Amino acid sequence: MRLMRSTDLALRTLMRLAVASGTAPTTREVAADVAVPYTHAAKVVAELQKMGLLEARRGRGGGLRLTEAGRRASVGAVVRSFEGDGDVVDCEGSTPCPLAGACRLRGALRAAQEAFYASLDPLTVADIVASPTGPLLLNLTTRPEPPQP
Repeated sequence: MRLMRSTDLALRTLMRLAVASGTAPTTREVAADVAVPYTHAAKVVAELQKMGLLEARRGRGGGLRLTEAGRRASVGAVVRSFEGDGDVVDCEGSTPCPLAGACRLRGALRAAQEAFYASLDPLTVADIVASPTGPLLLNLTTRPEPPQP
């Protein structure tokens, strides 16, 4: 199974914020830290904020902060939220599968997908930033802006 880029970015953003002790990095800084375009990061931050996993404040003294709910969030729940309820394969798309009425593969793939999510359910954001990951995340620094001529 392959996660969507937005799911991966959501998890990396939560992890980055989980180790931001005392600081509130901006969306632009987090985007630079995890090496993604700002526009992608902004969309994911907006969704995470809507889910109540982070707070975003504008202006001086603003930035992103992980909420307590974000720290305790189940990785499986975050992945489910970003991935949606869709099946692994599209059996009823524009060209429906001729086996749809008697196929056993679809059920097996759905069970495998649920097992994947279930294996992530017990993990929290706090769990996935434990050592050795957390100290490595702390070493991430935003790239300096190039000097303006």
